[in-house]
Amino acid sequence: MFKNLLTVSGWTMLSRLLGLVRDQLLAAFLGAGSLQDAYQVAFRLPNMFRRLFGEGAFNAAFVPLFTLTLDKKNINEAKKFANESFNILIFILLIFTLLGEIFMPQLLHIIAPGFTTDKNRYHEAIILSRITFPYMILICGAALLAGVLNSLHHFSIAAAAYVSFNIFGIAALLWLTPFMPNAAWAAAWGVTISGVAQFGILWLAARKAGITILFHRPKLSPSIKKLFRKMTPGIIGSGITQINLTIDTIIATLLPTGSVSVMYFADRINQLPLGVLGAAAGTTLLPLLTKELNTGNKEAALSIQNKTLDYCLLLTLPAAFGLFTLAPLIISTLFGHGAFNLDAVCKSAQSLRTYTVGLPAFILIKVLSPGFFARGDTSTPVKIGIFTLLLNFILNLIFMYPLAHMGPPLASSIAAIANVGALAFILWKKDAFYLPVSIIKRIIYMLVAAFIMSLSIFLTEMIFFQNIIKNPILFRIIDLSILVLTGGIVYGGILHILDIIDLNSTCLKVRQRILKQ
Repeated sequence: MFKNLLTVSGWTMLSRLLGLVRDQLLAAFLGAGSLQDAYQVAFRLPNMFRRLFGEGAFNAAFVPLFTLTLDKKNINEAKKFANESFNILIFILLIFTLLGEIFMPQLLHIIAPGFTTDKNRYHEAIILSRITFPYMILICGAALLAGVLNSLHHFSIAAAAYVSFNIFGIAALLWLTPFMPNAAWAAAWGVTISGVAQFGILWLAARKAGITILFHRPKLSPSIKKLFRKMTPGIIGSGITQINLTIDTIIATLLPTGSVSVMYFADRINQLPLGVLGAAAGTTLLPLLTKELNTGNKEAALSIQNKTLDYCLLLTLPAAFGLFTLAPLIISTLFGHGAFNLDAVCKSAQSLRTYTVGLPAFILIKVLSPGFFARGDTSTPVKIGIFTLLLNFILNLIFMYPLAHMGPPLASSIAAIANVGALAFILWKKDAFYLPVSIIKRIIYMLVAAFIMSLSIFLTEMIFFQNIIKNPILFRIIDLSILVLTGGIVYGGILHILDIIDLNSTCLKVRQRILKQ
């Protein structure tokens, strides 16, 4: 399990790092103004439906059923089920795409009402959204193929395929921009082209693994009806999550121009640990929990879940404390170039700090949710989702004007904390979640180490570095590297002293591997 987690995390880390390069280009070319706002809304539209119909509800229902078919029946039945699922999914998404292309102006009136006061931004958003919307079909098809590969324990290629999104995004900004009206058009076409690449890579990988997906007329077989029954609560649950995101978008479009942009770049930094750890944990945990529970090995399933939680918090807590402390320097170093000015840097750093409040909770949701899905329970997360939806909406209204661009991130963070608390409590009531004293003790020590690490970074910055964000880029990179290295040494050293990790053993193993090679 840990090997699979590291495999997915490694590829996700590469994807996120390339994503930072892509975002740096977006920041440099478009800044944090109306054109950037229009592009971000255009990209958010297909992403919203992707999460609704693809990676979220669909995979939560499809992966356990596919795994069960594979274990209880045979590869041919599993192949048949995968083909039926693929064709019904594509058929539904094709209808949604056609409707979206036709009614895009009306759709933007709903999710970006603030754009209607700026005609240029509104019309750009319509054009860009129509370019990116077909990405929804491609990436949802790719998500199904990734689910098939993950069920067959081919985690590497499924994670590696998503790297192509950022590769094509970077290439489009660098090479397509001179042939387009502006860089936003090039970025939008890069999104859709990357969808073709991701789908193609995963289709070939699934075929090599023995599952060939072919296009044919969709039909409602008994297996598909069962899939829909499992999906329905998940769609509602994912729908609630997407309503939360839509609320954040609506609020952001009603705020001053550039708010959508500065929140986006803050969220991209926040998504680095969230994607690397949270997505990897959820991806690898679901099929493993399903397999253990199908064999009646509840203790093994609980042990796997606890170990995943422990691994994730070991890295998430220093990430959250570190990002909060270094937010201005990180945003300035990564995005403070070209059209992304000092004011945008400061606002984006403020948004990042409010996002980090909920970072551990966002990741723990990914760890705890498979505990429900693996047991076939997709309704409980829906009920929790409704509660968090209402909480997020109320908090957005409260924070909207006094906190501006910090309001939606803080509302989302508090809602995430409430969400993970409810998930943990209900799993505990069902005897599906229990933290032994040893793990609770480890978490407390991790919190203490992360706090001391953050304090050491803050003091080092105050004593040795002044006005860092105004320094030339080379000095910012050096200063950030020194502060991150300082934090890493302090955190690792404290955990070693507290016997949470064994640095001597780790160094010895690394040395042995180097000598062996």
